Amino acid sequence: MTDEPTTPLSDAYLEDYVSGLQVRNTPEEREAVQPFSRLLVEDYGYPKSRVQTRPQHRVKARPSDRAKEYPVDIAVFTSDARTEENCYIIVECKQKNRKDGRTQLEDYLRFSRARLGVWFNGAQTLFLLKSEAKGRVTFEEVPNIPKFGQRVEDVGQFRREDLRPASNLKAVFKSIRNYLAANAVGITRDEVFAQQIINLIFCKIYDERFTKPNDMVQFRAGLDEDTREVKKRVEGLFDRVKDQYEDVIAKSDRIELDSKSLMYVVGALQQFSLSESERDAVGEAFETFIGPSLKGPQGQFFTPRNVVQMVVDMIDPRPGEKIIDPACGSGGFLVEALRHVWRHIDQQAADYGWPDNELFAEKQKAAISNFRGIDKDDFLAKVAKAYMVLLGDGRGGVFCENSLDAPSSWSSKTRDGIQLGTFDVVLSNPPYGKKLSIDEVETLQRFELGHRWTSDHGSFKKGKVADKQAPQILFVERCLDLLKDGGRLGIVLLESVFGMPKYRYVIDYMLKRADIKAVVTMPEDLFQPNTHAKTVVVILQKRGPHDTPSSAPIFMCDVKWCGHDSRGNPTYRVENGERTLLDDVPRVAALYKQGPGAEPVLA
Repeated sequence: MTDEPTTPLSDAYLEDYVSGLQVRNTPEEREAVQPFSRLLVEDYGYPKSRVQTRPQHRVKARPSDRAKEYPVDIAVFTSDARTEENCYIIVECKQKNRKDGRTQLEDYLRFSRARLGVWFNGAQTLFLLKSEAKGRVTFEEVPNIPKFGQRVEDVGQFRREDLRPASNLKAVFKSIRNYLAANAVGITRDEVFAQQIINLIFCKIYDERFTKPNDMVQFRAGLDEDTREVKKRVEGLFDRVKDQYEDVIAKSDRIELDSKSLMYVVGALQQFSLSESERDAVGEAFETFIGPSLKGPQGQFFTPRNVVQMVVDMIDPRPGEKIIDPACGSGGFLVEALRHVWRHIDQQAADYGWPDNELFAEKQKAAISNFRGIDKDDFLAKVAKAYMVLLGDGRGGVFCENSLDAPSSWSSKTRDGIQLGTFDVVLSNPPYGKKLSIDEVETLQRFELGHRWTSDHGSFKKGKVADKQAPQILFVERCLDLLKDGGRLGIVLLESVFGMPKYRYVIDYMLKRADIKAVVTMPEDLFQPNTHAKTVVVILQKRGPHDTPSSAPIFMCDVKWCGHDSRGNPTYRVENGERTLLDDVPRVAALYKQGPGAEPVLA
């Protein structure tokens, strides 16, 4: 998609979220001030009229000073007047370590009327409550700050109906990860952190699902609550999670975080509704906690959510169709496809006037009967299975196997749930990477694309078994094998498959078995900062043995903007005075559905 209707903001400046003024595009501003400003408004609910960023609110440097020398990054007030007398919260966003950040924040609070302080450097967060008694000022670390309309004493007092979706889960998880890395007792490995945080996420989602709207949630941390009491309550919640989903979470699994670290995690997550948040909370947590060092060598570059949604919308899976991802990872494609199918079921329910119990039963039936996933990584398969459980109870359809093995070598349960040639839809982003290759002769010889191919006057002839092959090439064949005739495939592949002469035989193989419906090239930034790999999304429809190739034109699209830059930071455009995310990915499916010759009508 090459058209660019507006010009992105200059690299030197960005638009301040609260004031709308142009400010210097510094790391501190970009990674801390602006994200926390958005959190205050979008997640905590404070009106912009009570938040001040530019011009900066100032406080004294010393009690005897007449002038106010220290500029505060963000100040929150109890009225629109925004005077020192009604200053309520001070937020400092300096790039310091936690100890120095706390010292500076305490200095600012001493000479201000503000009762609460926040230090946030883009990676770590600290909340302080100031108390004054008998001329002495003290500071206490607290789990969080109040939402708009709450009292300080109300922190951690949440009913289920009070919870709201989070606007930036990744920032929340990043802060949690950095806190645990620096403070958690007895845990040093990212994999253990990941397992612990995912256990807590499922506690959180379970609590949201099984707490009545007017009842107090169990996943909470109060202002003056003993950290041991919080841990005891969460451990009881985890026991109930294990009892209900014993085939997903082992009885031996435990909450291993020390009570103080657990208090921090609960305090950071307690106000949000993870089950209603737009992004896959489990995927966000896994990406944040595992990091590129573990993902890269295994080819586990998780597909960005906007691309997952684009592929699902282009394929448009319907109720009753069987859907599989043979390299499902943490379940991103399965979760988005399930939500898509559920939207169709919601529409059916509205059209036919189904009662709520019938609607629920149809959704459960779709999740249990028609969704399947395979991943060879036991931890990833467990994550996908658990998330499907908490979303729609489709855990029985996720299996830990090697999709490229002969189906006869799979477990009996997998063979019962997955047979070649039976699926209406396959969605996948197979593993890739420079160091990844399949060299086992037994595996290669089972695949047409595991052999050498030679060109003879425009046609390709299969030869001997190759010495090695990239797994994503073999996955092309396995995905087509899983489809029934007429089935649709949405797959993410390296652009080199379509651009390098040595892969022409792969394209020839595709065209002999399927019609290519669409090719969407993605920007190089898509998987950065994890990898520079340039990718394409390909939509295919499998032909039957007697079907003739389609003569319909292929939808071609070049996406220029994907919502973030090479460092993973959001990219923005200014349009009619409004700053919006510079992301063309959500526009693609609508163009594709218009069909050949249609006038482009963009949302």
